Amino acid sequence: MAMWDRIKDQAKGLQQQAQGARGSGGQGQGHGHGQPGAGANPGSGSSGGGSKAQLVGMLKTQLTSLKTELKSGSYRDASMAMCALVAAADGSVDPAERQQIESLILQNDVLQNFPPEQLRQRFNKHVDQLSFNFQQGKAGVMQEIAKAAKKPTEARAVVQTGFVVAGADGFVAPAEQQVLREACAALNVSPQEFGL
Repeated sequence: MAMWDRIKDQAKGLQQQAQGARGSGGQGQGHGHGQPGAGANPGSGSSGGGSKAQLVGMLKTQLTSLKTELKSGSYRDASMAMCALVAAADGSVDPAERQQIESLILQNDVLQNFPPEQLRQRFNKHVDQLSFNFQQGKAGVMQEIAKAAKKPTEARAVVQTGFVVAGADGFVAPAEQQVLREACAALNVSPQEFGL
């Protein structure tokens, strides 16, 4: 799919931009270039599920390369709001889905910058609000997400975190794409950067 190729190219560009912003280029591990599943095979862009898995892998790698920069409370809070919004994108969150996303959050390298209980509490608070009244909860969640807009690196990282959670099953549902687009608007990030 051409969309996934554009997203992979954009992720590479963002990664290079982030490495340039850090100065020396990071730890010298070549993030996103030689790792399996991280876009190492450019000819596989039209393979459907494989390219989606590669994109999610690339976004994870890119986020990990920014781990030392993503330690603020605004990134933490906006990311948890984003994860809750992705979980509830279809209007409801069943207990198994909540548990699965909570597990993804706690295993995320970048989010390990924060105490697990802080992440759980914030994620579940937002999921509860969205489950009780989706439209009203969504307004509050979007306000929380928008707080990360002040720092472009954090704003993009919030969208990337949401995309990684949404694509963990190899498929980004239309409802998930819609809330990711809305989050991009709240964060002043172009949805085209993510092929949305």
